[in-house]
Amino acid sequence: MEAKTPSSNFIKNIVTEDLASGKVREVVTRFPPEPNGYLHIGHAKSICLNFELADEFKGRTNLRFDDTNPVKEDTEYVESIKEDVKWLGFEWDGLFFASDYFGEMYERALVLIRKGLAFVDDQTADQIRETRGTLTAPGQESPYRNRSVEENLALFQAMREGKFADGERVLRAKIDMASPNVNLRDPILYRVVHAHHHNTGDEWCIYPMYAFAHPLEDAIEGVTHSICTLEFEDQRPFYDWVVRECEMKWVPHQYEFARLNLTNTVMSKRKLKQLVDEKAVDGWDDPRMPTISGLRRKGYTPEAIRAFCREIGVAKSYGIVDERMLEHFIREDLKLKALRTMAVLQPLKVVITNYPEGQTEWLEAENNSENPEMGNREIPFSRVIYIERDDFMDNPPPKYFRLFPGNEVRLKHAYFIKCEEAIQDADGNVIELRCTYDPETKSGSGFTGRKVKGTIHWVDASHAVPAQFRLYEPLIADNSDEEGESFLDRLNPNSLEVLEGFVEPGMKDSSGGDKFQFFRHGYFNVDPKDSAPGHPVFNRIVSLKSSFEV
Repeated sequence: MEAKTPSSNFIKNIVTEDLASGKVREVVTRFPPEPNGYLHIGHAKSICLNFELADEFKGRTNLRFDDTNPVKEDTEYVESIKEDVKWLGFEWDGLFFASDYFGEMYERALVLIRKGLAFVDDQTADQIRETRGTLTAPGQESPYRNRSVEENLALFQAMREGKFADGERVLRAKIDMASPNVNLRDPILYRVVHAHHHNTGDEWCIYPMYAFAHPLEDAIEGVTHSICTLEFEDQRPFYDWVVRECEMKWVPHQYEFARLNLTNTVMSKRKLKQLVDEKAVDGWDDPRMPTISGLRRKGYTPEAIRAFCREIGVAKSYGIVDERMLEHFIREDLKLKALRTMAVLQPLKVVITNYPEGQTEWLEAENNSENPEMGNREIPFSRVIYIERDDFMDNPPPKYFRLFPGNEVRLKHAYFIKCEEAIQDADGNVIELRCTYDPETKSGSGFTGRKVKGTIHWVDASHAVPAQFRLYEPLIADNSDEEGESFLDRLNPNSLEVLEGFVEPGMKDSSGGDKFQFFRHGYFNVDPKDSAPGHPVFNRIVSLKSSFEV
């Protein structure tokens, strides 16, 4: 199913031209997440783009953690990101942290101060924000903008030594407060943050801003193609300014593409963290989350995600991708891999009155009708079985071909059975069916005596394995504009339905991550966290069919 290389796109064309012209000799890309949360499907697009681009041109890709904000970052996130990248099938050539370069970044800031291109500002964050200007009005210069080089060096050293409180001083670039690009209006380079850093401990109490650190990291690592999402396009002039004025030996170049937006979900780490913190979901790996760990727990495969990322391509314009497109690729990946078995999610007891008591026979069933190489299995059949509750109706509508009083259906892999009687409880609820079977109609026997229109699935009661089934719907109920409303108000109250039922005995010892196609219900994954020996928990990955077409 997988293509060997990503399809052509404008970034790939740029790389091809750069190599042909001799502008670069080796392609070096990087995937630079901030370790302040778990990766989501949008990051998967960037991972695939950077790693596959470098692989195609026999280059290198670094995994780099942009850990410039100690307040929000944690080792837990570092380890989860490494796990996700590996699970997707990629190996980085270099593993780096922005914090590895804090010493050099500090020295480059001194270069700017000595050149008269950076100054220490005493204004508060609110004052700086208020004087920044707007898209139509220029900003106002700080009253501290014209401090001498010597004073700025001394103040920046004092910042480094921890002599100021958080927010009391910042180091700003001195560029142009009247620039039409707001990002060039003396942006902040360093701020004071007295916080423990996951990698450097308490060595530093000043930290570079991401916009200052990122181009320096790319230059230090010799990155040739720094691929970012479109929201960084306006930052590119500052990116180039930092590389130039900090006098970096290697000059990287930034290129922007449209990030992935998926229907019926949120793609902001801040909002995803809010869902976790407010316990609206069961952690970062909740199968309803668009995180890579959530998709993995739900049952998505790396092959399906890579194929999806290639299909959506790389473009310059924003768009929203239908979630059903992602579902299409997991169906395509699993249709020849998954064992096709039977599970009853809402069981209704059926007694086959003319089947011998105490007898069990083992019926042969194919494991995957589209992949004969998967072979066959044996399933038990006896007097008492379970069927789906919605496979019986006492007063069915027209063209209902499943069980109702007097009707006959085929049990998949087994026999024809006919409903003779429905047993009700005191409240009128059907609690048991009495049926008869025709021993001449055994599946595979070549019986041609008569036809039935309905086929239903079942599980033998004497060998049935209790199981829990978790059915998922989109986390967000709609795709309305989030402006003016909390996205939490749009959470789908029906995003999770939990059912207790039964599966075939062969699935009793299923391991976390095992995948099955349940007749009529869809593709399911054994939950790696909550399954217990003898009582598996199944997450529905996706239903069997979709109206979406690629």
